[in-house]
Amino acid sequence: MRVLLVDDSKTMRNIVKGVLGTLGVTAIEEAANGLDAVSKVDAFKPDLILLDWNMPVMDGITFVKTYRAKNKTTPIIMVTTEAEKAKVMEAIQAGVNNYAVKPFTPENLSKIIETTMAKVAAKKAA
Repeated sequence: MRVLLVDDSKTMRNIVKGVLGTLGVTAIEEAANGLDAVSKVDAFKPDLILLDWNMPVMDGITFVKTYRAKNKTTPIIMVTTEAEKAKVMEAIQAGVNNYAVKPFTPENLSKIIETTMAKVAAKKAA
């Protein structure tokens, strides 16, 4: 599985990379903000995008709207401190497939990734 990891915090990217490693993910591309992600996503062709909301230059929600204009299928999980119901709804309406609130446990994030990928696989099979 190829994962694009978008977060302005290098520490958070390292934590998430550790979780991805336990899931056997070795193909990981990192981006420090939404604009950086836009510049890398087409060449990298991820199977999953893990995305922070609050970032400089281009925030996560703007990235989702920009990306979903041309790609409706690649799953996106918003991994953020934004826990308000209105924010969760905004992200889902913009096109995210799932939502993980920081701080998370490695087990929790792993389960969210596995659940999301299973739902996407089931949709493709249907």
